[in-house]
Amino acid sequence: MKKVYARPAYCMNCHLCEVNCIVAHSRSRDLFRAYKRENLRGTARVIVEERLPLSVAVQCRHCDDPRCVAGCISGAMVKDSETGIVYCQEDKCVGCWTCVAGCPYGAIRPGEKNGRPVPLKCDLCREAGEPACVAGCPNRALVFEERRAGA
Repeated sequence: MKKVYARPAYCMNCHLCEVNCIVAHSRSRDLFRAYKRENLRGTARVIVEERLPLSVAVQCRHCDDPRCVAGCISGAMVKDSETGIVYCQEDKCVGCWTCVAGCPYGAIRPGEKNGRPVPLKCDLCREAGEPACVAGCPNRALVFEERRAGA
C-alpha cells in the first residue's frame, strides 16, 4: 500500500502541507474561501511538528492493525480492506475520542464538522490520486510511495 512518508531533512517548516490539506477537505476547494468563508483554520489532517532546527509533518500511518479502529466504540473508524486506508465514517462518530487516545503517533485530533464531533486524521485524500499535502510540498519533504517492511 502506498503511504505518505516524511523526510525531515527536506522540511523547511512552511506548513504548506497543512494549507493544502485544509483546502482539499473544504467544501469550496478554494484557498481563500476555505480560510475566510468556511473558517477552516486548524482543521488540517496533517500537522507540522516543530523542534527547531528540525520540523516534520505528522499524519496517519494507516497501520496494519490500527488501534484507532479497534478502540472505536461506534464503529465509525474503519480500515478499507481493499485500499488499506483508515478513515472515519463521520455520520457514525459519537465524539468519544478513543481513536485520539489510541493512536500511538498522535496523528488524530478532536475536531468538529457542521456542529458534530469528527476526528481529524489523514485519509490520503482517498477521493484524489495523490494526497494534497504531498502534491503541495515545494521541497518534496513528503513522498507518497510504497515501501517494503523494514525499509
